[in-house]
Amino acid sequence: MLTVGLAAEVAAQGIRVNGVSPGSTNTGLHAAAGMPDRVSRLNHTIPMGRGAEPHEIAAAVSWLLSAEAGYVTGANVPVSGGR
Repeated sequence: MLTVGLAAEVAAQGIRVNGVSPGSTNTGLHAAAGMPDRVSRLNHTIPMGRGAEPHEIAAAVSWLLSAEAGYVTGANVPVSGGR
């Protein structure tokens, strides 16, 4: 609701507000926390059967920042492998 509400509030000023909701993502964060296999242990709960790679999350953000998404505001893009 924050994304939708803020998007409506600032749209007339030409400001777009969107969100990206990443799912389990293969990063060094889990290894640093002592659980290097955390994402792979969740693969069975993800319809696509694997965790995301950071570049896949970044691609969604990049698209939202591009001219191609110029009319997109108030959206939440789940990049979660169907979970």
